[in-house]
Amino acid sequence: MFKNKKILILGLARSGYQAAKILIEKGNNVYLNDLNDENKHDKNQVSELKNMGVHLIFGSHPDDLLDESFDYLIKNPGVPIDHKYVLKARKLNIPVINEVEMAYQLLPDNVDIIGITGTNGKTTTTTIIYEIMHKFFGDKVYLAGNIGYPLSGILDFVKSKDIIVMECSCQQGENFVNFHPHVGVITNFSEAHIDFMKTYEHYKNTKSKMFYNQSSSDVAILNYDDNDVLDEMKNICSEKKFFSSKEKIEGCHLEGRDIYYYREKIMSIDDIKIKGMHNVENVMAAIMVAKEYGVSNKIIYDVVSNFKGVEHRLEYVDTVNGVEYYNDTEATNIKCTQIALSSFNRPIIIFLGGLERGQDFNKLTPYMEHVKAIIAIGSCRKRIANYAKKIGKSVYVFEHLSDGFDKLKDILTSGDVVLLSPASASWDQYKCCEIRGEEFKKKVFELKGE
Repeated sequence: MFKNKKILILGLARSGYQAAKILIEKGNNVYLNDLNDENKHDKNQVSELKNMGVHLIFGSHPDDLLDESFDYLIKNPGVPIDHKYVLKARKLNIPVINEVEMAYQLLPDNVDIIGITGTNGKTTTTTIIYEIMHKFFGDKVYLAGNIGYPLSGILDFVKSKDIIVMECSCQQGENFVNFHPHVGVITNFSEAHIDFMKTYEHYKNTKSKMFYNQSSSDVAILNYDDNDVLDEMKNICSEKKFFSSKEKIEGCHLEGRDIYYYREKIMSIDDIKIKGMHNVENVMAAIMVAKEYGVSNKIIYDVVSNFKGVEHRLEYVDTVNGVEYYNDTEATNIKCTQIALSSFNRPIIIFLGGLERGQDFNKLTPYMEHVKAIIAIGSCRKRIANYAKKIGKSVYVFEHLSDGFDKLKDILTSGDVVLLSPASASWDQYKCCEIRGEEFKKKVFELKGE
């Protein structure tokens, strides 16, 4: 399919780099365009692509670059859905796909894909599923997708009958055409990435596209407690199976403190190290996937009971002078912070704020019972301060996280929880939210004297 074609890749990053290498090796005429200057990219990658014969255009998006001579436009997931090249490609009837769709069409026959999506919990769920499947099946299981490993990066290794565990984002879903998993999971839906996806309806549609592509021989594992998920999935062709933390259902559910898969007890939630009912739901979804592949209860228990969480997602950092510190920097939306706040029943000091995106902090109010103080940071800090005063919470306002950390010694008591769960993106001060989380952890380690 991708041979002797003229292809424009829009955006470098990991996926653009891997896609360019695959396509040039297959004899295509490949152009790669990125808005950033060449010196902003990995010089070894740039040099490699140049030597392979990729035409590189950095620093701008020339109006005359894309024309009817191109066969495909491959869009990096981070590029806006209304980018001028995307709109022009549609006018010219040039297919717009992404790296995942391209790689999917190049996979060997009979490769099983387990695809995980949703608003929150997808990285944790993906990681648990991968760990379970890898422990049971060994090296025939691969991890790929939005979790940081482009699907095209493993094309040289995957063989027929292998299994790929993939986290799929809404940005990727935007340009899916045929891609679909044999087993798909939706953790939950809530409003997120609306600045990118434009509307909540479009967001849900793109998240769901891979399920629309499923056939009757595929399986969709769905959160029974999420009405938006149930509504969006009502017309899919695949077999629906459900998990619930609230009701006893035919599927995966709770009975007291125990998780059951249909009528079979799998484990107690007391054996799950990662905090919060949302993580119990993530484990339930992982159990359902594992059972689709005949994984033993012992393997499931061994992996889940030893799983300590994903870095930057309600990550336990350390305890200093009786105070526990948690790094939840990946909580870049209100829903994530609601989940984090509901995970503790002790006094909380929360770092809240970051990029101003018009977040509705009022939606946090039902979850603020245990919050004894808010440290407002970032470009939306003044609005957070007004919100805190409105609900009667102590608030301390600082532009930077590090300055807020210095205030902690005046307000901490043994038994408190200090939580970085900003309900905000980090781009006002950081290149990515992981850097914000690393700074938080560094400050904790400094408190401990490490």
